[in-house]
Amino acid sequence: MYFCHVFKLSIMKLNNIYTLLIINAMLVLPLAAQDNGITPDMLSTIQKSYAKTASNKALQNAIVNNDINKLAMSYENAGAFDSYFSNKVNSQAISDQKSSGRCWLFTGMNVLRSKTITQHDLPADFQFSQVHIFFWDQLEKANLFLQAVIDTKNLPFDDKKVEWLFKNPIGDGGQFTGVANLIDKYGLVPMDVMKETNSSNNTRIMSNLLSLRLREDGLRLRELSTKKGTTEASLQSTKLEMLKSIYQILALNLGEPPTKFNWTQRDKNGKPIETKEYTPLSFREKFANEDFSHYYMIMNDPTRDYYQVYEIEYDRHMYDGNNWKYLNLPMEEIAEMAIASIKDSTMMYFSCDVGKFLDREKGFLDVHNYDYTSLLGVDFTMDKKERVMTFASGSSHAMTLCAVDLNDQGKPNKWMVENSWGASYGYKGFLIMTNDWFNEYMFRLVIEDKYISAKNLKLFENKPIILPPWDPMFAPEDESIFNY
Repeated sequence: MYFCHVFKLSIMKLNNIYTLLIINAMLVLPLAAQDNGITPDMLSTIQKSYAKTASNKALQNAIVNNDINKLAMSYENAGAFDSYFSNKVNSQAISDQKSSGRCWLFTGMNVLRSKTITQHDLPADFQFSQVHIFFWDQLEKANLFLQAVIDTKNLPFDDKKVEWLFKNPIGDGGQFTGVANLIDKYGLVPMDVMKETNSSNNTRIMSNLLSLRLREDGLRLRELSTKKGTTEASLQSTKLEMLKSIYQILALNLGEPPTKFNWTQRDKNGKPIETKEYTPLSFREKFANEDFSHYYMIMNDPTRDYYQVYEIEYDRHMYDGNNWKYLNLPMEEIAEMAIASIKDSTMMYFSCDVGKFLDREKGFLDVHNYDYTSLLGVDFTMDKKERVMTFASGSSHAMTLCAVDLNDQGKPNKWMVENSWGASYGYKGFLIMTNDWFNEYMFRLVIEDKYISAKNLKLFENKPIILPPWDPMFAPEDESIFNY
């Protein structure tokens, strides 16, 4: 007892000493911090640097009362917009993802749709059902998250990977490997067989509810894994019950995908050709029997070594699917491949940082659209590498690259993409970008192997460098904030 009493007193003394040290530190830190804070003298110097001239007064009056982009729009650059293209793949009816982040899905399916309409002489307004693939995408992503929670059950909750999983349980964004994997597994149906719903066109509320449910389920799985006697089989059984709830939410919001359906094929003039019963897989086999193993992702990331293959962990739509894997190449080589594909009447999946220097009314992307320097008197000089390094730029939106305008030397002047924001947005549903903008803000291109040099194609055989899923350059394409 005496020893315990002495030990207790010693601990109390140590605690008192520790408390005093903390208090002293708290008193000292603010004094030290003041050395690098904004002092009255510094503030005075800063304030005096702002010239209270008549021109600054006029600029202030204009800027505080107006949209800064309208004021910064370059009048001298107004004549740069030109809708002529020397090489163009015939595009079909413009699709509309509405208020959702499904650009990756619309873009991937638009690439297929262009081929299907041409090969089968279908009407120009034919579309595959995006909501059909979106339903399976959400169910597969739910399983990916829940299984990843099981796989990481022995890691602490504050581990970076576990933290990333719970921050990103599900979403409506994605990339091309998701399109390929989901179509291979679940097939395709025409849009008039499974139509869009309010929740597919406006995904925010449903996505929030799915995320909330999955986070609850993830916590339950981690808790269950710590209980004595819990087996892998019991975790899988619990996961199955959780997926039933996810399926119910999806079915109520999006409708159940058909297992079989009757569909009448019509020619480009609308004349009926054949009525037949299909399953999603048999329909895909007949009308879009594409071998996705011939498609490769190319990227321009100046922060990493070129001619190197990279793979992003957990960056896939299905647990049993493929991670996003890409070859990093200089822009000049990417442009050559894209030109070859367009000349061969083949569209491509393309992604970029769409919000930068976008003239929404014209649908025109040019680095000279807005003259912020003249308006604000401040220079913005970072290059593409520096913007990526500092999180100032990254891929935000996927579209379908369909045209290029070449000069007399065969070099690109400008490019055009088919967008998925409706026919009234931009230039008749398209966006036009100068080659300067293309070089600065284009990031990803999915291209068929026949347009890739043998030397570059062979690089895909190399073991990829694995990158973490939280790397900012590899967020899913999900640009709903830019829509309309």
